[in-house]
Amino acid sequence: MMKIKTITATWLHVPIPESRQHRSDFGKAASFDSALIRIETDDGIVGYGESKAQVGSASKNFALCALIEQELAPELIGEDARDISRLWDLMYNGVRAKYALERGHVFPILGRRGITLSAISGIDMALWDILGKSLKVPVWQLLGGRRHERMPAYASGGWAPADQIVDELHSFIERGNFKAVKMRVGSGDGTLNHSVKRVLAARAGLGEDIAIMCDAHGTFNVSEAKRFCRRVTECDIGWLEEPVTADDKTGLAEVRACTDIPIATGESEFTRFAFRDLADKRAADIFQPDLSIAGGISEGIKIEALASAYQIRLAPHLWGGALTFASGLHLLAAASTGFIVEYSLGANPMLHELAEEDFLVSDGFIDIPDRAGLGVTINQDFVERYSVE
Repeated sequence: MMKIKTITATWLHVPIPESRQHRSDFGKAASFDSALIRIETDDGIVGYGESKAQVGSASKNFALCALIEQELAPELIGEDARDISRLWDLMYNGVRAKYALERGHVFPILGRRGITLSAISGIDMALWDILGKSLKVPVWQLLGGRRHERMPAYASGGWAPADQIVDELHSFIERGNFKAVKMRVGSGDGTLNHSVKRVLAARAGLGEDIAIMCDAHGTFNVSEAKRFCRRVTECDIGWLEEPVTADDKTGLAEVRACTDIPIATGESEFTRFAFRDLADKRAADIFQPDLSIAGGISEGIKIEALASAYQIRLAPHLWGGALTFASGLHLLAAASTGFIVEYSLGANPMLHELAEEDFLVSDGFIDIPDRAGLGVTINQDFVERYSVE
């Protein structure tokens, strides 16, 4: 056995300098926050994972860390860290896990969504990290081997007004010779007209060779989303992301049915069951699970299998820290449906400073790491500096 010895969760709160803050429908991004999960086995192997209390970058993580350390950790101490699938079911089903394990279907606890799933996600990541390190292989090898040694990436950002959006997106493109960019639209623009104006300006300024994706963060209603799609038809949008709230899957399917712009969604969804519903309703062309909230790598595998069965493509939401980013890279490397990597160009110290390694984009591509586990070495000075007690 490889027994779990300790599980700790640390809230990392990193202030962002005023000059680097951006404003969106989430408000002004004054900090980047997440929970760092550390699991150590009785033979000294340490694995790390990441959870977050909100999809946006800023959040309070006291409750999340308490849930991990006080509710989930006591159930896992002494268990074999290699039994990842069984431990996922143990956490998800809680006091009824015995029945779930015996009968092969779920008996989930009340908190089967929200921060409970976020907590499970971070623990799951850390367990995969441990398994890879114990076998001295990268996680993608445990998932069946990589299909790609490097993958195309897109620059994710795009908050500037219409008269500045081209310059902002050009500055992103230059940082990695990106061939694709994503810009935000929706309620942060104030009006639908302003969102349309910004997209038209971006397409005119970038030309036809740069792919442009749009992310509404779920802030349009159905009629607004339909009007937006109609008015940017000539802009050849790569995808429209979360046009309406995740709570309205029927509305999302309506939007998809009215346009030939591909619809992407999933960063606000939890578990394979939500993605099953999206697929059944024919509501999405692209799945974007966030592995730090959707159930970790284990659930990401199941979501990717659903995507494959329904001919849906996979592009995980990677607006997070180095561990979320690395987890997404490993899943994408092994996935038949994976096709592009999100690379955040906002101020993101969790991606660029939490790890001693750097994830660099060159000529629009990013290399898939071949280091053991998730391939992330935690910068302990960074952790000590930004830990919230």
